[in-house]
Amino acid sequence: MATRDEIRALVAKVVDATLDAPPAQQSQPAPVPEPSVANEVIAIGSDHGGYALKERLGFRLREQGHEVVDLGTDSAQAVDYPDFAHAVATRVGSGECGLGIIVDGAGIGSAMVANKVPGVRAAMCYDLSSATNS
Repeated sequence: MATRDEIRALVAKVVDATLDAPPAQQSQPAPVPEPSVANEVIAIGSDHGGYALKERLGFRLREQGHEVVDLGTDSAQAVDYPDFAHAVATRVGSGECGLGIIVDGAGIGSAMVANKVPGVRAAMCYDLSSATNS
């Protein structure tokens, strides 16, 4: 079971990886164990600009045994990022999910939307250093 720091490192590693190649043969990931305190549920969402990365992150997190709640978007067609940022932040703020990852074209807008949800603190992270310091 991964710690928050290990999850941050995984996210940073996938972000640094090239998005051109599809994820390694997306056969069915390993069965997900029941969530526990050590294995938090992770909410994930994106706008159309972050769709490909969201898909890769979700796959890799599931591969490591995490329960991932994918809140969309479901394609690279244009959408409004605030809808998805708010959905992820709401799940985290309510306690339904322990962590949230929002991926969009710029980042700052989603962080601003998420920070308006009580109990949520979001930051724009663009590399390992910014993720660690957040």
